[in-house]
Order: sequence, then structure tokens, then C-alpha cells
Amino acid sequence: MKQPDLFPEEKGHIGTDESGKGDYFGPLVIGAVYVPDEQAPVLRELGVKDSKRTTDRRNRELAELIKRGYKHSVVAIGPERYNELYEKLRNLNRILAWAHARAIENLLAEVPCRLAITDQFGDKGYVLNALMKKGQTIELVQRPKAEEDLAVAAASVLARAEFLNRLSFLSRDLGVELPKGASTLVEEAAVRLIKLHGPAVLDRAAKKHFKITDRVLAAASA
Repeated sequence: MKQPDLFPEEKGHIGTDESGKGDYFGPLVIGAVYVPDEQAPVLRELGVKDSKRTTDRRNRELAELIKRGYKHSVVAIGPERYNELYEKLRNLNRILAWAHARAIENLLAEVPCRLAITDQFGDKGYVLNALMKKGQTIELVQRPKAEEDLAVAAASVLARAEFLNRLSFLSRDLGVELPKGASTLVEEAAVRLIKLHGPAVLDRAAKKHFKITDRVLAAASA
């Protein structure tokens, strides 16, 4: 006899958030987490909050707990694919909308849900248009500081942990430590990378539409 679900799945919502949007190196990652209403206090007790307010180490620890305890989805767009999409769409918000929509759709394949909350990064219509048949019945809410919602905060933790892991693997693969963000340290690392592997390496490592690209190409050829 099938045991009843501990938490009725219709009484909860999906939160989504991204990581890597402002980082020159590495992927763009979107996380999505379904949180039953009764589980919000558990996440709060664990210390789940916006990943930007959590250390990298703690993000990774929390991400493992979230993955073990909650239905989730992670959509990662590596630099090569990201650069292809940006060349085609010329709009970061459209890329974000596509990725958030895929993360939501992946969860809806596992759990019936009527509400998804995401941070406000552009026209909500972008996400609604990107949702396929299964996502057409969901109510989508975009709002500033959405990370205050615990499902969104959990999604931000998942996305950041995946970003950090992939950035670490990429650094190891290319033989250069790739810093987070878009600072002068990032530019210096990009110059070293180009001198080691040639300009084409930026396709594999970086989001090339950043203004940094022109500067590091000029510096590397000087």
C-alpha cells in the first residue's frame, strides 16, 4: 500500500534564482527548488539565505542538504553555449528567461505546483513565453529581492554551489585559477589564459560580451 505524502505537494511553491550572471569566467547557472509550505521553517533553521550572504564553503554544504531533501533542478549554461546564445539573442534577459523556464519545467515534471517565484530580472513575459505546455498553468511571480523567499534562497544556494564547482573544474582543466566576478584580478587571469592557450580559449572560459574581453585581448597582444 502506497504511503501518503508527508507534505501535500500542491501546498508549496517553486523558487528559482541564478548565479554567474556577473562573473566573467564560468557558466550561467539557474537553480530551482520546490518547497512545501511546512518546510519553510526547516530551511530557515538550517540557515538558508541568499547565496550572496553566505560563504562559498557554506553554500556548498547547504546545497548538498537541499539536494538530498527537496525536489530541485539545476540548469547550467557553459561559456561556449552561453556565447552561442548571446550571439543569437543579443539579450541576457532572454537567456535568463529561457533557463529559468527550463528549470521550472523540469520540476513540474516531478511535482504538481501552481506557483513559481523568481527574482525580477526583466519582462515577466520573457519567462512566460519560454514556458512550454507543462508550464502554461503555473502562476509566475517576479519581484525585487525575491531571495527573501526561502524557496528562492534555496535555489540561489544550489545555483551558486554549481557555479563554484564548475568554475573550479574549468580552472583545473585550463591550468589557470579563474577568479569570480569581473575585477582587475579577473582581467589579469584572462591575459594569462590567452597567453597560454590563445584568444580562442575565451570561448571556453568566459562570457565574451563583457567589456573585459576587448581589454584583455589588447593587453595580451601588447
